[in-house]
Amino acid sequence: MAMSVVGDNVRMHEDRQTTAPDHPAAPLLVTADEALLADLMELTAAADVTPTVARDAFEALLAWARASLVLVGQDLAEELARVGPEPGAPAYVVARGTPPDRAYQLALQLGARQVVDVGVSAGWLVEMLADITETRPERARVIGVIGATGGAGATTFACALGQWAQRSGDTAIIDCDPQGPGLDRVLGLEAADGFRWDALCTTAGRISARALREALPRRDRLGVLSWYVGAEPQTLQAFAVREALSAARRGHATVVVDLPRMPDRLVDEVAARCDRLLVMTPANVVGVAGAARMRARFADHPDVGLVLRGEGLRADEVERAVRLPVVTQMRDQRGVAESIDVGGGPLRSTRGPLARACSEVLGALDRSAGRLEAAS
Repeated sequence: MAMSVVGDNVRMHEDRQTTAPDHPAAPLLVTADEALLADLMELTAAADVTPTVARDAFEALLAWARASLVLVGQDLAEELARVGPEPGAPAYVVARGTPPDRAYQLALQLGARQVVDVGVSAGWLVEMLADITETRPERARVIGVIGATGGAGATTFACALGQWAQRSGDTAIIDCDPQGPGLDRVLGLEAADGFRWDALCTTAGRISARALREALPRRDRLGVLSWYVGAEPQTLQAFAVREALSAARRGHATVVVDLPRMPDRLVDEVAARCDRLLVMTPANVVGVAGAARMRARFADHPDVGLVLRGEGLRADEVERAVRLPVVTQMRDQRGVAESIDVGGGPLRSTRGPLARACSEVLGALDRSAGRLEAAS
């Protein structure tokens, strides 16, 4: 990305920052080097954020506690290290050109995470600045859905859960099953433009929350990360899955992950990153047996629950047999397949068994989060 912000443009951005220097999401730039400041202002403009600027250590101390991110110029790093600001927001020492060895020593004294060459790392800094200001104050809830048996309806329920969640905030559904039907197909988004796993698995480096959110095929506030329809089945790349999940968590209110049943270390790792893991279980003997195996597989997960589909068995019977709580039990809903076939996704209305089940699952998660917050 080409940038040419000098002279009067730098002054324009400085005027912007003086109107609201105490914005809680503002990054803090600490430098008396005008050339370095011009470079940093270019980056904040590219990230569409308004920084606070401090030109000496005293000004920096006044603003440090309220900053979301601190970029300390090499020219003031030693002065700041002497006064010792309290640990708080992530800090980085920045320099124009290759930093001297002394910069790394000062970074350690400041508690900075690393030393950054602004010219070499401009793109990375822009993404980080954008992420810091757009990251939501609440931690996104991440819900994993996995079937107890084949044909349990886990993919359908994951899509319905995403459709329900997007009514109250930006939501992403992540397809971790390359052998599945494709979540964009289930949601009627297979023809929508956007990134799929095929593209993300060939990229390297950090994925920004905003870039991922804007790149995904989406309808309204629901985005989906899936596979190209008709593409050859591929293997998920661990680095891509970790980055995508991290970016989705930072940029959305809710993230739903559709997990395959096959035993796999990466799948188990993704499940461990979920706040709640839901095992989609048919209310029959085969379903209960499969759910018991899933309980053993995810025995170390702190929050595993069952979504019971059908009325062949009572919830209390299943709970005793599997030794996991039933979060919700729902009847089969007519018309789901037809709704998917016409491109509307599984959740075609706010009524019916499927909608009630989604509401109960998300409501239970919200209540649990509220109890944890009150306890802390």
